[in-house]
Amino acid sequence: MLTLSVLDQTPIRSGGTAAQAINETLELARATENLGYHRYWLAEHHGTEGLAGCSPEILIARVAAVTSHMRVGSGGVMLSHYSPLKVAENFSLLATMYPDRIDVGLGRAPGGDQLTTLGMAYGSEIGVEYYPTKIIDLKAFLHGGELANPALSNVKIMPKPDVPPQMWLLGSSDESAKMAAKFGLPYSFAHFIHPEGAEDIIGLYRDTFEPSDVLSEPSATMCVGVVCAETQEEADHLALSRKLWRLQLTKGELGPYPTPEEALAYPYTDRERHIADSAERTGLVGPPDKVKEELENLATRCGVDEMMIVTITHDFQARIKSYELVSEAFGLKRTAAA
Repeated sequence: MLTLSVLDQTPIRSGGTAAQAINETLELARATENLGYHRYWLAEHHGTEGLAGCSPEILIARVAAVTSHMRVGSGGVMLSHYSPLKVAENFSLLATMYPDRIDVGLGRAPGGDQLTTLGMAYGSEIGVEYYPTKIIDLKAFLHGGELANPALSNVKIMPKPDVPPQMWLLGSSDESAKMAAKFGLPYSFAHFIHPEGAEDIIGLYRDTFEPSDVLSEPSATMCVGVVCAETQEEADHLALSRKLWRLQLTKGELGPYPTPEEALAYPYTDRERHIADSAERTGLVGPPDKVKEELENLATRCGVDEMMIVTITHDFQARIKSYELVSEAFGLKRTAAA
């Protein structure tokens, strides 16, 4: 049976606030745990009015506190910005606080514009080209093994949890797949960002995988955009917001998540309409039976047994309902609400 999980970007809705978005993250986490979802990942973005999650570590602590058994993690920490030692300390502390529940998903993208990225690197001369080295060091800090920087070999990570956090490498390209395979780490493919070549890229990961002290066999998940509603018409209406938001993203104008009415009123040029319509390739939109069939077909083609779902709608109750309908379609085992 296909395992289902959640990626939450903590979106700020048009007319809403960042505080509201964070409260909705906590409510969605509680709801999806009760609906039977396996893990809940928090994204990292910087300098945007549309996404409130600039620090997944802080949100992970809050989400883990209001849930009881769901795995909670980053999707992901943008390791290029940070010291592997500090990331190891943060996630070791989280894993000590919430035993055997914490994941650390790693990404290479900046998560913000060029100026913000420069600000994140303030005081450091270590650029993105050191990303593979940072992965090696973080893996060694959390799971043992040799560091890329031997000068740090006597550094101790404290507190040391009984069960270290699960490490995942995130990406949507051949390069990220090769890196995950080389380091023997599980791989999560970002279909909702770049769906092209998913089957080949995940296949490349499996074919080139090298066993490690973290993982003996390849393990891959896929993150897919989903808008599910009772009818196709309702789902299409909700997804109008996503089309405009994707257009705004390509223009560097990622503001609050628009309403369907704002999307309908937007004066698209022919070129903009083409860009907005391309959002359909990165998400599954429809009633439960259609979404279930498409998720299962995609999982079978790509050889994954876990799908992470990212759903954003302007109406928060419609967002919860989308996860509920998918849960029901797959027959996930519910738990009683606390």
